Amino acid sequence: MGMAPVMHVLWDRFMHHDPADPAYANRDRFVLSMGHASMLLYSTLHLTGYDISLDDLKKFRQLGAKCAGHPENTLAPGVETTTGPLGQGTANSVGIAIAEKWLASHFNREDFPLFDYTTYAFCGDGDFMEGLSSEAASLAGHLGLNNLVWFYDSNRISIDGSTEITFTENVAARFQAYGWFVQTVRDVQNLDELHAAIEAAKAEPDRPSLIVTETQIGFGSPNRAGTSKAHGEPLGEEEVRLAKEAYGWDPDKKFFVPDEVRAHMTTRSKARGAEASQAWNAMFDLYTKAHPDLAKQWRQMVAGELPAGWDSGIPTFEADPKGVATRASSGKVLDAIATGLPWMMGGSADLVASTKTKVPDGGAFQKETPGGRNIMFGVREHAMAGIMNGLALSHIRPFGSSFLTFTDYCRPSIRLAALSELPCIFVFTHDSIALGEDGPTHQPIEHVSSLRAMPDLDVIRPCDANEVVESWKYIMPLTDRPVLLALTRQGLPTLDRSSKYASAKGVSRGAYVLLECKGTPDVILMGSGSEVHLCLGAAEQLTADGLKVRVVSMPCWEQFERQDQAYRDEVLPPSVRARVSVEAGVTLGWGRYVGLDGVSIGIDHYGASGPASEVLKKFGFTVENVVSAARGVAGKKKSSAGSAKNRQPVTNSA
Repeated sequence: MGMAPVMHVLWDRFMHHDPADPAYANRDRFVLSMGHASMLLYSTLHLTGYDISLDDLKKFRQLGAKCAGHPENTLAPGVETTTGPLGQGTANSVGIAIAEKWLASHFNREDFPLFDYTTYAFCGDGDFMEGLSSEAASLAGHLGLNNLVWFYDSNRISIDGSTEITFTENVAARFQAYGWFVQTVRDVQNLDELHAAIEAAKAEPDRPSLIVTETQIGFGSPNRAGTSKAHGEPLGEEEVRLAKEAYGWDPDKKFFVPDEVRAHMTTRSKARGAEASQAWNAMFDLYTKAHPDLAKQWRQMVAGELPAGWDSGIPTFEADPKGVATRASSGKVLDAIATGLPWMMGGSADLVASTKTKVPDGGAFQKETPGGRNIMFGVREHAMAGIMNGLALSHIRPFGSSFLTFTDYCRPSIRLAALSELPCIFVFTHDSIALGEDGPTHQPIEHVSSLRAMPDLDVIRPCDANEVVESWKYIMPLTDRPVLLALTRQGLPTLDRSSKYASAKGVSRGAYVLLECKGTPDVILMGSGSEVHLCLGAAEQLTADGLKVRVVSMPCWEQFERQDQAYRDEVLPPSVRARVSVEAGVTLGWGRYVGLDGVSIGIDHYGASGPASEVLKKFGFTVENVVSAARGVAGKKKSSAGSAKNRQPVTNSA
């Protein structure tokens, strides 16, 4: 209610959009970072002619409704991004603004200004208390994103009461320090003053803009305005009547829109939108004739298609006992894919040299070089992930990287990528205690397991260079979910797939039989990533002792669970109950695969600083320990590592 005048001026006088074509390519983008104000957006979309009816508004927050409690991009037309967790929309808007700069640089030609849209965002006190917005604003200021305008709903109220109890900084001064153009509108009822501020923001040539709008929460509610009760509690029937009377409306008319409002808002909005989108489509038709290759690229981007030959440069890796770190092989594959996919764009949180994530000859995306494809995110993991979501929403194929332990800093944005069905590629390296000397602060323990717990996120932990290749081939055609690669710092042998070991193409099914025995296995050894090699080493010893051993590589549980039951039973026969899993992380989750009679070798505590080989040995990640566990579950030999009678998981400790 407090921001309604700002919303009105923005959408009535400035926003370029087409209600009949919500995906119109050059539309202005609106991001409601303060997602709890969702009805402000839904009602505006309704009034401007989007496919949101009065009945949809009446079902606000009800099961199955378009108008969810917080905006969701997959439910309601006109909702650009899923917001709710505060600060997320700020980072998304920076990603969208970066995308516009890159699209304009890549596609625009003389007489063909295909992309010149502005991204607007509404932010509140809560957004600016969250560190994510600081990360995003700092980077936006550095990049000089003059196509980005944030409105700060400065109503000085949070759920716990006045912001005086927690938030007394000078926000305007903070943003000036970030390099933003800052204006303040003290009376939002003065529509001309709002109009002038937005015009000035749009005219700013070098900086993103913040417009501080001093508002009153719940404006018009006689008993709730300016109080925390207006933040998240319904006004109630009687207070709604009083508010309508204060506005001069008929309190007995519910969900009523006057005809003159329809004429001014809906009819005019539809007409302007149709004119704008039709003009753009006509320009694009001419552009297609003048620049057919670029036009084809844009159509492929929108459709989520890959260009012909996108994978032609992907290397294959010869068998090599010394091998290569999966972060390094991934870097080579990424180089090849990015070379064949012009709209692939991303970077690292200040770790490019470590994570091997750089578009070759792609240049840096900077204020002076908006056509660069390498984004220098700085030490801003959370903003990186949120910005990636904004890029994906703009049809860019984004990647971002850091160390696996720092997914803790990214998790809310990774989760929203999954909820929003965005094909982001998260590349995280240094995936276990084998990173060694940096010690337990940097050694991920629970991270792979916790990420596997996130719905609609595929977590892939490949065991060698050719599994890395197949992982990327699996990832790239995906359009409806994010994927996270967990990669090693240490070198891993590149397996000889020509005879002894199965093709790495099994990665596409999530798990596969890597090493087979003759007849029914006595024991199945399974693992992911670097620990698959421990399974193979143990299998060699056990086979020499007369046991029949199957080794299963399980790089992606999520994809394995999507396979039909027949395939899953083929890989892990229910009749074979002697099973051992090996993974350098917590054992949580492996029980579904090893069963009650199997054991899991893992690490359910923090690691230690030291050379990788010594750390691994200290915590039991050795071939000998896997052999001992396998003998136990196979009933050949009792061992301290576990047995068929010992139904507790094996976890290794100091």
